[in-house]
Amino acid sequence: MVAVRDIPTATILLALIGCLCVLGVVMVGSASTVISMSIYGSPWGILIREIIWMAVGAIAMVLACRFDYRRWRRLSPVMLVGVFGLLLVVLVPGLGVHAMGSSRWIGFGQFRIQPSEMMKLALALFGADLLVRRADRGGGHRTMTGPLLLVAGAASVLVLLQPDMGTALVLACIALGLLFASGVPLKPVVKVLGTLVFLTLMVALFSPYRRARIFSFLDPSAHSSGSGYQVVQSLIGLGSGHLFGLGLGSGREKWGYLPNAHTDFIFSVIGEELGLVGAVAVLALLGCLAWFGLRAAARAPDRFGGLLAVAVVSWITAETLINVGAVIGVLPVTGIPLPFISFGGSSLVITMLAVGILVNIARHERSGPGHGVGGGRRTLEHPSARVGAASR
Repeated sequence: MVAVRDIPTATILLALIGCLCVLGVVMVGSASTVISMSIYGSPWGILIREIIWMAVGAIAMVLACRFDYRRWRRLSPVMLVGVFGLLLVVLVPGLGVHAMGSSRWIGFGQFRIQPSEMMKLALALFGADLLVRRADRGGGHRTMTGPLLLVAGAASVLVLLQPDMGTALVLACIALGLLFASGVPLKPVVKVLGTLVFLTLMVALFSPYRRARIFSFLDPSAHSSGSGYQVVQSLIGLGSGHLFGLGLGSGREKWGYLPNAHTDFIFSVIGEELGLVGAVAVLALLGCLAWFGLRAAARAPDRFGGLLAVAVVSWITAETLINVGAVIGVLPVTGIPLPFISFGGSSLVITMLAVGILVNIARHERSGPGHGVGGGRRTLEHPSARVGAASR
């Protein structure tokens, strides 16, 4: 019998991604029937769009799997500058698409892109390249930490202006994941984390609708007819699923009770229709994806690949925790989708492109952590040093 440790990491990652994508299509189809009827006059309207976006994402992932991840280093500066430009365009009246109180998209009709999603990948690539280059030049921790935090901070500010606090938090998690894996002492990282949390709270308290979300998060039942309505309905859906759920397609919350049932709150529909077993299975799949992503990082043949893998894992893990935390009422609602499961356009395609890069890194893995990483400056650890310890 073949042990899991003997199966190539790339094969395991592809199997996990495939399971998550199939589950995502099934659950979007189930969660969107009612709202799809009201918008498109057909119960399959949103599902068809999800399948189209999933197909585009699958193509992007396959291409990324075949494209040597090391070639992304040369593209990272151009990509970063280009995405910063798009983030500025989004904020220009008449150019950015304004919807639901936010200006996050550019495009027309159903063909829209969300530059903030592209920034996640751009930051991951730029950060991994920056840390490796500065270390190879013999730079200290400050010369690596400062530029990365400056870029991540500038990107977060532009995203907050849209406004989109959830994505800003994900960008912060990507930067912190890179710093942790690069061997930066933990004390400065903790200080940075504390500062980011404080600034985020200040921004939230000075924004009326964010302040309402925070107060409703602290006591959803007290705001059940207003800002806490979504969370209350989400908890009702989760609770009614019990152990095995009401059955696929039999959920009641999607019949106009739970807003965004097929997007931000699809995890509640999973809990209602598939029960605790289904909800735990989804979390297990995402957890395994993160675990084997870290294994790919630990076995990467060079430091750039290891850091880039850590950045992608930090990105997907942060989105999972933020989304599920909001659905179960332990975190404020920020509008972050559940990776691979929620209905999405730009978010789904960019995430699948990122995991395609992760699979490509895994395809170059060595037989053990850190093998083949000879020489180099000691100012930057190979990610296997900390990632391996964390996984153990």
